[in-house]
This record gives sequence, structure tokens and C-alpha cells, in this order.
Amino acid sequence: METKRKLFIITGMSGAGKSQALKIFGDLGFYCVDNLPLALFKEFANYVKDRPELQNVALGVDVREGERLKELPALLKKLTKSEFSPAVIFLDASDECLIRRFSETKHKHPIHKKLAAAIAHEHKLLAPIRIAADKVIDTSDLKLGELKEKISALLELKKEGEMQISVVSFGFKNGILKDCDIVMDVRFLPNPYYVKGLKNKTGLDKPVQDYILSFKESREFADKFTDLVKYLIPKYIKEGKSYLTIAMGCTGGKHRSVFMAHQLAEALRKLGLSASEFHRDIGL
Repeated sequence: METKRKLFIITGMSGAGKSQALKIFGDLGFYCVDNLPLALFKEFANYVKDRPELQNVALGVDVREGERLKELPALLKKLTKSEFSPAVIFLDASDECLIRRFSETKHKHPIHKKLAAAIAHEHKLLAPIRIAADKVIDTSDLKLGELKEKISALLELKKEGEMQISVVSFGFKNGILKDCDIVMDVRFLPNPYYVKGLKNKTGLDKPVQDYILSFKESREFADKFTDLVKYLIPKYIKEGKSYLTIAMGCTGGKHRSVFMAHQLAEALRKLGLSASEFHRDIGL
């Protein structure tokens, strides 16, 4: 069976980072087109069809299409029946963050209303697309490097139907992760921070790992939570989910959450699953 070409639709709220995301796709070898009118999708698909070297394509679609955005789900269904394997990536951010970004850049919102009203109207227009998106990425607190990390993880899908799992550690004192599917609080585990010689180490260092695992509740939790995730993965896949982000948080994001996230990612990889890990606050 011939492998379908990858086609990513990059969309989302104005100011949430769509242009940056497209640049990242371009750096990763994708043929990128921004703001392609939906009326030209069919012609563009035919153009790409005759260009065998264009195996990976990313298209930027945003609110400038106006009411025609309602046509996007039907267009994607048609593409699915063709030689393309489409996926929708939705870039989002908090209203406060969007207002700040527009104020800092002095760019005008594509909807010609007062900024708060424009953002509210855009939320309404894009709500159906956000719900149907394959992956939602909240960029409110993301640096450019972190956005690239997330997009790179998405592209590790090896075949249609395979789930890409991202396991992320974080510290609650630095803010909870916003674009995740499962959040696990591991602050109930004994804290190495208060143990002499462990404060300045991380959950990737063996002395910290040995300390955490010296407690029965730590070993029991690791086994039971891994079993829960293993149970849930087939359920998510059955519902058509291709990307799963699991966040594990402790107080500072350096010890307990780092080790437990690492432990979970390792266990999933041993099962043959595609699991990446990222430790957001380990260097703070």
C-alpha cells in the first residue's frame, strides 16, 4: 500500500504563533504555504500531486478566510480520501497573552474591531476547528525552542494510527502546563530537595532516583500509574486521538516530577510505543 503524503494544516488564534510554526515546519523540510484560500485547495492538491518531491506539506489557514472557514472540515474529509494524510494543528493562547503580543508588536488584528472584541469574535469563528483539531498547542508560556520541540515530536509519527506520546515534567510554582491531556501531581512523594546533597541535583541523577525509589509509595505509584496509562492508550486511539501529552508536576519541577516522567517515558518506550520526554523547569 502506498504511503500517503503528510499534510499539516496550521491554524489557530491570531497572535498565537502560526507564522513561527510554519517557519519551523519549513526548517524541518516541509513545503509551506501561508494563507492559502480554501477555494484553491483542490487546485493546490492537484499541483502537489504532480510534484512527487513534495511529500511533506504544511498549509497556514487563519481567520482571514472569514465565514469560509466552515468549509474546512468538509475539505479535509475529501483530502483524507485522496493520497494525503491531513492533520490539523491549532495554535492557541490566553486572551491576556494575545492582547499583550498585539500591543507589543503594534500589529493590527485581521478582524477590524477593537482588539478584545476581535479576539472574542475569532474564538467563535474558530471554535469548531479547535474542537476537531488533532493537536492543540497553547503557546502562552512557550519559548520558540519549546514550540519547535513540540512540533518535532508531532512529526515523529511513523505511520497512520500510531500515537505519539509526550511526557512532560513541570513545577507547579512556575505554572501548570496548559496544553496537556493528563496532569498528575506527584507532590505527595518524599521530596529530595530537603535531603543533604540532593538539593542541587535533578531527577535524572542516580542519587535522587535511588532516594525516591527507596520509598514503597514511590515504587507503587510508578507501577500503578504506568498501568493506568497503558490501559488508557488504546481507548484514546479508538477515539481517533493521535497525540497524547502527559504532564507530571511537583513543586519546583526538578526532582520528583522529572524522575517520574523519565520513568514513565522509559516504560512506554520498552513497550514499543513512541514516547518522548521533556523537562520544562529542570534548568530553572
